[in-house]
Amino acid sequence: MTVRSTPVPPASAAAGGLVIRAEDIVVPTAERIQIVDLTDRVMDLARQFAIREGQVSLWSMHTTCALFINESQVALLADIRRFLEDLVAQDRYYQHNDPAHSDCDRSNADAHLRSLLLGHSLALQVSGGEIVLGQWQRVLMAELDGPRDRTIRIQGLGLA
Repeated sequence: MTVRSTPVPPASAAAGGLVIRAEDIVVPTAERIQIVDLTDRVMDLARQFAIREGQVSLWSMHTTCALFINESQVALLADIRRFLEDLVAQDRYYQHNDPAHSDCDRSNADAHLRSLLLGHSLALQVSGGEIVLGQWQRVLMAELDGPRDRTIRIQGLGLA
C-alpha cells in the first residue's frame, strides 16, 4: 500500500501572475456502481481558484473510483452502468477475490478492472476563468465499489 507520510492539505501558491491552488472534495455515494455529475462543483472551484487562463486537473484518490467526461443524461448513465456490468461481470472468478491469491476481503476485482476502462484523472482547460467543456460534456465520477465516501483532488494552475 502506498501511503504518504503526511496527508495532502489544501494548497495555494502564487508567483507573479501564476496561481496554483488545490483542494479535495469528498463525494458520498449510495450504490455499489453509481455515476455522479461533478461538473457544477468543479466549475465553482475553478472560479474560486481565480485562474483566468490555465488548467484544472482532477485526480481520484481511489483505485476503484474513476473520472471521465460524457453526457449526463439519465438513460445514457443507465446504459454506461449496464455496459460496465456486462463487460466486467462481478460474479466471474478473479484471483484478486480469492484468499489463496490475495489478502483483499472486499471481493472487488470487477471494480478495479472497470476503473481501468475509465481512468483516474482528467485535465480540463480554463479560459476566461471558466472550465472549457463542449455543449453536452459533463465531468463525471464513477463509483465502482460503493457505497463509500470518495475523495477527488482538484488542482488549478494558470494565470490570475
